[in-house]
Amino acid sequence: MASYLQIDAELPMVVKTRVFDLGKYRSLPELACSMGVSVSEVYRVRQGERSINQKFILGAIKAFPEYRFGELFYITSDDSLYSTTFSRRQSQ
Repeated sequence: MASYLQIDAELPMVVKTRVFDLGKYRSLPELACSMGVSVSEVYRVRQGERSINQKFILGAIKAFPEYRFGELFYITSDDSLYSTTFSRRQSQ
C-alpha cells in the first residue's frame, strides 16, 4: 500500500538541513571549506537568515558523500510565514 504525504497548499514549503547536526566538522569554517561555499553563507543558513540554494545543496552533498539527500535535507511548511499572513488577513 502506497503512503502519500498530505500537503496544505496554503502553506509555503521550505527546504531545511541536518548538516549542522551531523558533527562531522568541528567548525563552520571547516564545513564551509569542505562544501566550497563561504563561511557567511553557511552561518546565515544556520541562523535562518538565508534560504538553502542549489550551491548549498551541492556543497553539502560534496561534504557528506556518505549520506543520502534525504538524510541531509527535508521539506517542511513555514508556519511562521503562514501565521503572519493569516494574522494580516484577519485584521483587514
